[in-house]
Amino acid sequence: MKRIVTTGLVSLMLALGLAGCGTTTSERALSGAGVGAAVGAGAAAVTGGSVTRGAVIGGGVGAATGAATDSDDIDLNRYR
Repeated sequence: MKRIVTTGLVSLMLALGLAGCGTTTSERALSGAGVGAAVGAGAAAVTGGSVTRGAVIGGGVGAATGAATDSDDIDLNRYR
């Protein structure tokens, strides 16, 4: 059980990081929705909830997170 929870948390952290990828607001919202839906469905499947409901909620949260981020928030091409 502990391994499942750890895997879920790592997936969630990666999904939140990827939600900011994209050059435009619509690209970030779209990628966030896709990643959020996948993570939401996976989390619901692991916990025994409704996979459809998890995907819808995760997609909504991911899209909102992606739309709320700015291209300066996460810039994978910036070198320091």
